[in-house]
Amino acid sequence: MRALLVGLDAACLPVLEPLFEADAVPTLQSLFDDGVAGPLESQIPPWTASAWPSMYTGKNPGKHGVFDFLSFDGYDWDIVNGTDLKARTVWDYLHEAGLTSVVVNAPVTDPPRDIDGAVVPGYLAHNDPRCHPEGLLDELREELGGYQVYANRETDETVDDAAKFREYVRLTESRGEAFRYLADRFDPDFGFVQFQKTDAVFHDFPGDLEKVREIYETVDAELERILDEFDPDNVVVASDHGMGEYDGYEVRVNELLRRGEYTETTTDGHGVPSWFQIKDEQLVEDDTDGESDRLQRLARAAGKAGLTYQRGKAILERLGLAEFVGRHVPVSAVFAASETVDFAESVAYLRSSSELGVRLNVAGRDPDGKIPPAEYESVRSDLVEFLSAQETPDGDPVFEDVVPREEYIHGPFADDAVDVLCVPADFEHSLSMIVDEPFVAPEPWNHKLEGVVALRGDDVDSAASLDGAHLFDVAPTLLSLFGVAPARDMDGESLGPVTAVPPESYDEFEPRTRVRTDDDDVTERLADLGYLE
Repeated sequence: MRALLVGLDAACLPVLEPLFEADAVPTLQSLFDDGVAGPLESQIPPWTASAWPSMYTGKNPGKHGVFDFLSFDGYDWDIVNGTDLKARTVWDYLHEAGLTSVVVNAPVTDPPRDIDGAVVPGYLAHNDPRCHPEGLLDELREELGGYQVYANRETDETVDDAAKFREYVRLTESRGEAFRYLADRFDPDFGFVQFQKTDAVFHDFPGDLEKVREIYETVDAELERILDEFDPDNVVVASDHGMGEYDGYEVRVNELLRRGEYTETTTDGHGVPSWFQIKDEQLVEDDTDGESDRLQRLARAAGKAGLTYQRGKAILERLGLAEFVGRHVPVSAVFAASETVDFAESVAYLRSSSELGVRLNVAGRDPDGKIPPAEYESVRSDLVEFLSAQETPDGDPVFEDVVPREEYIHGPFADDAVDVLCVPADFEHSLSMIVDEPFVAPEPWNHKLEGVVALRGDDVDSAASLDGAHLFDVAPTLLSLFGVAPARDMDGESLGPVTAVPPESYDEFEPRTRVRTDDDDVTERLADLGYLE
């Protein structure tokens, strides 16, 4: 194996350094100590679904087409999948150069494209992912005694934390097992194994640093076995973003926009997706006991206090009441606490918190656009000014950067992105789609802009600098390790420790016809992590 990419979701120096000091992850530490390592700046927005494609294509989202966990068609939405990706991956370039790859657990790769080698999709895939070559999933399950993308009962809040966490550890082990089996079977030139639970452990067990340590220890043990068995010439460790504590607020941007008369709302259940829209097949429309008005008042009061149905669902499930509520609470009461944006009637709105920005409703572009194209720039300028002026209850700016999307996102698919990007101050605030009180307590741990990268190997100059390393630089660096030219339209360049191969122009990439995800389990998992509210 000439090069191995180890993907650690949400890894960063503030997370890794305490583990190094405790000698908890000796294999990872040796890669950092013997090679060259440093911070890796992520993209805007620094969220899994968009950032991993940016890493493995070397392009910003405007060039690869994946902006978020959700894919929008007008005002309709679906979970993103591999057919949303509109750019070559590292393993596509290598395939065209006659080289083989094994890719395990890479996000947003279901369904995979055909390459010389093997692809087992990761995050956002079905739990029974479509693998390449056909039949590979059955083979993996037979050889390994099972394989899946998500842990058993991962979103079941009736399962105690200890049992749930054991599933996380087992799932992490399965990534290493699958990669070793496939690397032995296909003998690839390039390998990529991604570990997702290094991120999810912070969302699901916030502040439990013992569980964080155990997940990383499990990753380290799997990595040690991979290195011992295959001894790759070069190893690159990289993350899509960082992770840290949030000391600010959950900022309900749509509430700010509503007060600024940009956003209209609805309770008909057809606006921005919420957890109870996912569960709406369980709800009833009738009000046989006359309780609807009282429930609506209670729901609104709970929402104003920060206890929305989205947050309350975990409590309901722990108490075993979720199914009862779903079958007996009228839809009108549920959506009284889930007031959402009315896309068609709004001038602007936050349609997904992890897009990190606001979409304008433009005539001729959006189905029921309100803004004439001739007024687009003036409305957008006013919106930038409005959002830039927003302050927290402490009198501090909410955002450190409010800019037209072109500052960060550009390319042939940029029109599918938000129109205005809103970067939270120091990434201490999270953004929320909820409409009601504008500032509440945030999720305690969430994404930070600075991830990490480390390189070690025969073709790595460990004395060279990694200053200014960016997420977009990983793909051209990997290609240079193989002597394969990066694409001229990539946004990154080979990192200093690797001798760069001059970029070349490639034939136009042919995107596939989009297929729907249609997977309630994946959707509920996103809701459980807070990516849908």
